[in-house]
Amino acid sequence: MDKEPIIQTIGLGKDYLTAAGPVPALQEISLSIYPGEFVAIMGPSGSGKSTFMNLLGCLDIPSAGEYYLNGTSVRTLDRNQLARLRNDAIGFVFQGFNLLPRINLLANVALPLIYAGVSKAEREERAQQMLDKVGLGKYGLSLPGRISGGQQQRVAIARALVNRPRLILADEPTGNLDTRTSQEIMNLFTQMNREQGITVILVTHEPDIAAYAMRLVRFVDGHLAYDGAVGNDTQGARP
Repeated sequence: MDKEPIIQTIGLGKDYLTAAGPVPALQEISLSIYPGEFVAIMGPSGSGKSTFMNLLGCLDIPSAGEYYLNGTSVRTLDRNQLARLRNDAIGFVFQGFNLLPRINLLANVALPLIYAGVSKAEREERAQQMLDKVGLGKYGLSLPGRISGGQQQRVAIARALVNRPRLILADEPTGNLDTRTSQEIMNLFTQMNREQGITVILVTHEPDIAAYAMRLVRFVDGHLAYDGAVGNDTQGARP
């Protein structure tokens, strides 16, 4: 494991402004995540786990504290720099797949490469390689609506990987899938973590999904309540 963290937060906090005043969603979160780790994030609804993921993904900005991604303070970056960092360093996988329904799978996977300024020929080649890697190479010209939910999530993972990021952020990636398909998706995450060294951070409500990870981070009422091995959680890995 590398000595330098890929993610480091120091006293990270986030408040949301309401008519009644600021409401704290996340308070004083300090932790480090290192290259090659597989981390599950759990907690009840409203605990702050989704807010934390949004901050890690540079989709929101903290109200307090510091966030360093690859050693760079996110607070120092402007909007364009943040967008470039997101596209270059992070692959996102969502519960709802977020595929564009009117373009084929190959084009969906290639989308991040357009924003990266990659040529059309290279985009198509790399997108095809990623579809091959997730077992859907022959479906490149199909539309998303013509394949199953599990296959759509595989396409979403291929899209997340096409820019060769060091970090994958997955928000409830198995939430819309049956048990067998969920296991297939989690095996895919495990494979890319172990074989490619990609850091994986995922939010889940399901203890059996969290069990695939090496490390569990649990939030309660906006605070960090547990950070350690999955099997040692004194709360029994309850969502």
